[in-house]
Amino acid sequence: MKFISYLLSPIFMLTFFLLLVVFQPLQWLSFNLFGFKGHKIVVDVLNWFLVKSMLILWVPVRFENKHSLSKENNYIFVANHQSLFDIPPLILYFRKYSPKFVAKIELGKGIPSISYNLKYGGAALIDRKDPKQALTALANFSKRIHKENWSAVIFPEGTRSRTGKPKKFATNGIKMIAKYNKEASIVPISINNSWKVYKYGKFPLGLGSPITLKTHAPIKITSLPFDELMAKVETIITSHIK
Repeated sequence: MKFISYLLSPIFMLTFFLLLVVFQPLQWLSFNLFGFKGHKIVVDVLNWFLVKSMLILWVPVRFENKHSLSKENNYIFVANHQSLFDIPPLILYFRKYSPKFVAKIELGKGIPSISYNLKYGGAALIDRKDPKQALTALANFSKRIHKENWSAVIFPEGTRSRTGKPKKFATNGIKMIAKYNKEASIVPISINNSWKVYKYGKFPLGLGSPITLKTHAPIKITSLPFDELMAKVETIITSHIK
């Protein structure tokens, strides 16, 4: 399998990069001509292609959601984080709910398509070295998703788990979002196997381990005291990580 990966990895990496490059000017055009709605359509199409490109590595992406989510409500999607391949499926499968990410500020420049989407698509770009900037950015983001009825996506581990083993959740970001979105619900999501794409390192890439995203029942923010709520969310997510 590792030998085959030496053959398939360059094909996948080139395909993935070309998709980002091609969709960069398409995002610019759609945003400047049609605003957020036009831009969102292009971003959704891009992420469909990115998810399907994983098949080059024999990695299907499987999504499980047995719970009813209303388009009339906004949600806080909370997930564990294993690799950059967590992100396209979240954008694609939750596209009806206009998911906007909380991301580190370094991702806001230099990466085709990804940086443009984060910068102009409504994400919160936070500087983890500057607490004041991070709090201001999170507060503005929280107010914006409430006003626009968007949803938030946040990885409370802060950084990717390179072995799949979950890290301790930090909850300050979720607490800020919840402060301005008291009517929202938290949707826990357990992600499995995306770390295995990098099990050999950056090259070659891992083959044949399906990435799975399992959605758990929404929990109203006001249903529990915040600390109890986050302990429950963390337990739900981590108990379904294999």
